[in-house]
Amino acid sequence: MYMNCLSVKLRCLKCFSSYDPSPLRFLCPKCGLPLEVKIRLSKKVDWSSIRAHPLGVWRYRELLPLPKDAEIITMGEGGTPLIKSVGIARKYGLSNLYFKFEGSNPTGSFKDRGMTLAVSLAKYLGFKAVVVASTGNTSASAAAYARRAGLKCIVVLPKGKVAKGKLAQVILYGADIVEVEGPFDVALEAVMESVVKLGSAYPLNSFNPWRLEGRKTIAYEIYDQLGFIPDNVVVPVGNAGNISAIWKGFKELKEFGVVNKLPVMYGIQAEGASPLVKLWSSGGEELSPEESPETVATAIRIGKPVNWLKALRAVRESGGAFMAVSDEEIINAQEELARLDGLAAEPAGAASVAGVKKLVDYGLISKDEVTVAVVTGHGLKDPESMSSCDVRVITTSTLDEAVSAVMRLCRGE
Repeated sequence: MYMNCLSVKLRCLKCFSSYDPSPLRFLCPKCGLPLEVKIRLSKKVDWSSIRAHPLGVWRYRELLPLPKDAEIITMGEGGTPLIKSVGIARKYGLSNLYFKFEGSNPTGSFKDRGMTLAVSLAKYLGFKAVVVASTGNTSASAAAYARRAGLKCIVVLPKGKVAKGKLAQVILYGADIVEVEGPFDVALEAVMESVVKLGSAYPLNSFNPWRLEGRKTIAYEIYDQLGFIPDNVVVPVGNAGNISAIWKGFKELKEFGVVNKLPVMYGIQAEGASPLVKLWSSGGEELSPEESPETVATAIRIGKPVNWLKALRAVRESGGAFMAVSDEEIINAQEELARLDGLAAEPAGAASVAGVKKLVDYGLISKDEVTVAVVTGHGLKDPESMSSCDVRVITTSTLDEAVSAVMRLCRGE
């Protein structure tokens, strides 16, 4: 059923119970936590054969748990550039800093990687509608892929907490919008309860472990583009699905015999929404949710990350750390990324860059190590944040004044 897979199971990371791979099972019945997809292959991976296909999510078709007869709902997602830093690397004193720029995906964020698989699965299962809670990027991606698949899309959003660029995408794609008072976590609870009670729409949030399988291809691509495994991978953390999926992808490369080393994973949260940083710092085992998270980085403004345990395991297993950055550090990193390396990132995407600077300052990343910062979303997702950057504006009223202004600027006046 599943391409090259000998077996596919669902496993709980807390109690380690194993379950049959039902695409309609999302949470462990014993623990209530999201399950993880575990894959065993029927034959050795021929990576040279995989590389013969175009770079992108579906280059790795035989490593993704989608039934072999399912139609793939795709818009060419993945295959995003891995860009070697020039300006920021020089400023931070790094020799080998790279940006995995996920803003070049079809809807402008890394969410498209998981959505192509999850919506393909929803259509294969015969669902006519999908539903998702979102801080913005997930809803935009879900709405786009649902439209391409001919499915109805319902998005549940925290009222007044979604960046205008993302909300505009949802409106353009014509999704039905349900607004809730309160943070993202309330929206997610609404989706989870409606799925349990009704079961008439397929959920696309990251408590659905099948969706996360698409995201692990970031790890595959980083390996393919570098030709080796980097020393460090730095990832913004909101609902915590991305860092855990990327770590899973790297671990699978080792399990499949493709590589023999693994990177160190660093998770970056905004100070105003940093429950995993607090858990990490305390050395505890249970997450204490934040009831009113607040940060300029709306995509990671989440106080109760549903995949917290997966993320905690990823960082611990890799020997990494969680770190918080302030809103000021995020905005500064966003501006530096644009003005020193020419990349436009939304604040959440720039959080990983702010994290790199802090990790260097703390001595956790050294000059010659190869470090990849995952930039999760395009700057156009949040136009308000970009328009707040300092810029020199000269207003003129005649052609002569405009020419004079240009000449003065050229002279550095």
